Amino acid sequence: MNKTIGIVAHVDAGKTTFSEQLLYHTKSIKQRGRVDHKDAFLDSHDIERQRGITVFSDQGMFSYRDATYYLLDTPGHADFSPEMERAIQVMDYAIIIVSAVEGIEGHTETVWELLRKHQVPVFFFINKTDRIGADVHKTVEDIQRNITDDICDITDSFEESGMKEELVEFIAERDEALLEQYMEIGYDKNLWLKTMQEMIKENKIFPYASGSALQDSGIESFLEKLDLLTMTNYPSEKAFAGRVYRIRHDDNGTRITFIKALSGTLKVRDEINYGDEENGISEKVTQIRVYSGSKFKTVDHVAAGELFAVTGLSNVSVGDGVGALKESATYEMVPTLKSKVIFEPAINMKEALHYFKILDAEDPSLNVTWEESLQEIHIHVMGKIQLEVLEQLVKERFHLNVAFDNPEILYKETIDTEVVGYGHFEPLGHYAEVHLKLEPGERNNGITFTNNCHADDLTVGNQNLIRHHLFERKHRGLLTGSPLTDVKVTLLTGRAHNKHTSGGDFREATYRALRQGLEKASNILLEPYYHYKIKVDVDQMGRVLSDIQTAHGSFDAPKTEGDKAILTGIVPVATFMNYTSELASFTQGKGSIKLTFAGYDRCHNEKEVIEQISYNKDADSEYTSSSIFCSKGQGYTVTWEEAEGEMHCL
Repeated sequence: MNKTIGIVAHVDAGKTTFSEQLLYHTKSIKQRGRVDHKDAFLDSHDIERQRGITVFSDQGMFSYRDATYYLLDTPGHADFSPEMERAIQVMDYAIIIVSAVEGIEGHTETVWELLRKHQVPVFFFINKTDRIGADVHKTVEDIQRNITDDICDITDSFEESGMKEELVEFIAERDEALLEQYMEIGYDKNLWLKTMQEMIKENKIFPYASGSALQDSGIESFLEKLDLLTMTNYPSEKAFAGRVYRIRHDDNGTRITFIKALSGTLKVRDEINYGDEENGISEKVTQIRVYSGSKFKTVDHVAAGELFAVTGLSNVSVGDGVGALKESATYEMVPTLKSKVIFEPAINMKEALHYFKILDAEDPSLNVTWEESLQEIHIHVMGKIQLEVLEQLVKERFHLNVAFDNPEILYKETIDTEVVGYGHFEPLGHYAEVHLKLEPGERNNGITFTNNCHADDLTVGNQNLIRHHLFERKHRGLLTGSPLTDVKVTLLTGRAHNKHTSGGDFREATYRALRQGLEKASNILLEPYYHYKIKVDVDQMGRVLSDIQTAHGSFDAPKTEGDKAILTGIVPVATFMNYTSELASFTQGKGSIKLTFAGYDRCHNEKEVIEQISYNKDADSEYTSSSIFCSKGQGYTVTWEEAEGEMHCL
């Protein structure tokens, strides 16, 4: 049986130390490393060892009883949460490490919510019970209050005859048929175990245990329970299907694609298909590697449930399904900041862009873009720590000295009126016309497409081409040049020419129709928002509420727990991204804050931002709202205001 187990937590809760103990007890490593000693097996990168934090999701392997375990140690710092989320998508079970001293911290709740979104079953390990101030009972109450009531203690709840009475009743209370049997017949060891396994798998209950990873207390017992209570069933007899969860490049520049096999088997020299029906790609696997830490062994084949890496795939992206799995993953943890890369004058920009595209393949959340008009490389980031790590990474891997501008907010744009946009492209020897209806879409739903065009007006192939061009790139709004989002686009009609329509004509007509529609619409600027949860002493609540109002945020009705106030609501990222340190300062470190991305909404200072960015929509060389028509063998330009009157389909 193959099981993928992920270790997740708030930074410094002890994830990596816990992982080292599991690997040591299963004889996968000969000695236990320590983060503070800079010799942890799973923190193999120099950057991780120098900083004492996990930056990359590394994996180990071990065998225990009848199962092969793939262990994923994930970053705990919020700046590297996209890396953690990519790992979450291939986990069979997750172990949340919670410090018995600090209890539930801000990022712990973020981790929990991600695991709920992806429906990953969870175990808790309450760590650092050896530390002064550790309180397991209080931490359990913290979990029950902030995360879930459905937790059960498995620390000492098993004996040879089966489960202890408290655990037996806990399970029976959550299954009506089982409770009825318990009342009539009594406890059945095998039935209770099977039911508990299923309840964990179905996210109905969440077991916990406690101990100290550093002192090797409670680890073996926890591993024993983990093995007993987890199960997987991956079908090897079906066609091969897998999910790409990581991409790396080795020292020779070879692209390595990490995949979780969800069904079937894969052999060296097999072809892997990926991409959609229109743009499907088939490539041959040239090597299969099984990694543990930074080391790997090559194998001839792999089966369902295994984590492995292949060479030979050149275009697949992180999150893509391969083989029989066609759906790509979606991610919650998206950057809200952008930064410009600053180079020394002697650096070759094309070479630098090539290196940053390598980083972009490994971490798609970077969204590396080349701004041709500015001759600049821009990236998206989660925070300043990520920029510091990137600076060091680029220096080590590519021997480039770079720096980064202070991160700025990533704005977006949308519309709040319905319009029809018209685009016509007819220089000599070319022909395409497109009519698009643009409507405000649901907030945080991106650009959506519907098709009302009749095949008598435009062939299905050309209709699909228009759809493809709408989604092949991000489109800019008119206010700041920020990405367009939350727009429902409907293809109304279009026209082609039997002789003159050629490749690229519908791209030009589609872009022009979209842009012409934006010119007529009421455009609005959107900014990213945080959902916050702040916990402070009751007498500090007034100060925090005042700060939230000053930051243009909103708040729900405050709640109190004893002498603590809990405040929730949403607030612009722009005004609140540095509030964590401010809160720590005036609460002497006793206040807690959790910030999670809450999506985009109306910008609180739209006019100021528009003036500051100073985007000139008429000078954007990549977009134009005018159309091109042809008369007497000569192409001529018609401005967006007059284009509708010359359209051929009206």
